Amino acid sequence: MPTREISINQIKGKFSILKTKNKYDFSGLADLRKVLSNEKARILNVIKTDKPSSIYALSKKLNRNFKSVYEDVKLLERFGFIELIPLKKKHNILTPRLSSDTVHIIIRT
Repeated sequence: MPTREISINQIKGKFSILKTKNKYDFSGLADLRKVLSNEKARILNVIKTDKPSSIYALSKKLNRNFKSVYEDVKLLERFGFIELIPLKKKHNILTPRLSSDTVHIIIRT
C-alpha cells in the first residue's frame, strides 16, 4: 500500500492551508483534527483487521449508529485513508478498504 501524505502550511504562526489529494483546502484543518481521533483510529483498525463487507457491517462491528459511522468513513475517504469500493452486484453497497498503511503529516513553515 502507498504512503499517504498530508501537508499543512503554517503562515505567521497559524495553520492556514491544508493540502490533500493535490488540492488546497482552507476548511480542511478542522476536519483533519476530527480525523486524528481515537474513534477514527478504531475504524481504521477494524477495516484493516476484520475487513467488513460494507459500511453497515462496519457499524455493527463497532457497535455504533450507521449514520455516525458513515459520516466518519466519508471523512476518512476525503483524506485518502480509505477507499469505498462498490460491490459488483449491488452498486449502492460500499465496501471500505484501507488505501494506505502509512500516513505522514508534514507541517510546512
